[in-house]
Amino acid sequence: MNNKNLFDEPCPIARSLTLFGDAWSMLILRDANAGLTRFDDFRKNLGIAPTMLTRRLAVLTEEGLLEKRRYSERPPRDEYVLTAAGHDFLPVLFMIGAWGGKHRGGGRLTRFLDAETGTDIEPVAVDNVTGARIGTRAIRIVKPE
Repeated sequence: MNNKNLFDEPCPIARSLTLFGDAWSMLILRDANAGLTRFDDFRKNLGIAPTMLTRRLAVLTEEGLLEKRRYSERPPRDEYVLTAAGHDFLPVLFMIGAWGGKHRGGGRLTRFLDAETGTDIEPVAVDNVTGARIGTRAIRIVKPE
């Protein structure tokens, strides 16, 4: 199945994977949520090739997760600032990280701390309607008719 087919799927998970099925995109959003905004800072922190970073930033901007803003006219320089959609992706990243710590851990792992309290962030996914932790109850998938 190619990405175009996934984008047309009624499943929001499938549609989202057309954008986030790429590790670089998620890591760029992780770093943007940590305060990075400039191309060189992303490149240095991620160790990503400039051409790959350019492509990923363009897609994240086109999809409305980042906004490109000019911060210097001479020489022309842009920064990439999170939009509301980009901020909304942070809990998803933390849930992926929690899963990774549990099932892909071992050795030394990066810690994510609450900036005010200094305590480790331990994300939990909870259904807002029932209050139940997601993953503790059976689910049913209902496709649109």
